[in-house]
Amino acid sequence: MGDIKSAREIAMEKAAKLGEATGEERLRWHYVPEGERLAVRYLEQDLNLVVELNRYEEKVREYVIEGAREVLIRNINLPQSNLAKRNNKRAMEGLKSLKSDKVAVENVYSRLRQIFAHYLETGEQQRRQAYEALKAEFETQLKQATQQQGLLMGVKIDVAKQPRFQEEWRKIQAQLDSQYYKLVDECQQELMAIP
Repeated sequence: MGDIKSAREIAMEKAAKLGEATGEERLRWHYVPEGERLAVRYLEQDLNLVVELNRYEEKVREYVIEGAREVLIRNINLPQSNLAKRNNKRAMEGLKSLKSDKVAVENVYSRLRQIFAHYLETGEQQRRQAYEALKAEFETQLKQATQQQGLLMGVKIDVAKQPRFQEEWRKIQAQLDSQYYKLVDECQQELMAIP
């Protein structure tokens, strides 16, 4: 019979097989998260991203930029509030300053702006119509239920405040927004691929 090994011994053997991390891997592990933190600070504070990046040595700057790009791209989302609009603008400005192919970036930004405009105009109209239709449906169901039970509707009930209505509305809203999320995600993927 063979020796029984502890989990620690097995892990140590696997680690030994992997070998030592290269210098490049160590730089990546250290500076990509630093770039992520820099991007978060950029989004929250009024700082110049290019100036901050120039504080890093040339050999590590590419890792810092890699981390920053990922955070900035993830922060481009549907403009569901004024804060989201501000974050989009800031993230897009910062990202463009990090990319070398500015024309390709601007082409993706044009599509994103169209998606955002459609979401705010046509999408808002669709959401409003869907909300009103759902509200009317719930009011009809409530009216029928009270009539079947022989109750008089002396009290006006706001169906929009009912938990079941709110749950259904969240589902419908998520369904309507999913098409926009998919398009934004496609643009984010394109932005990741642009040098």
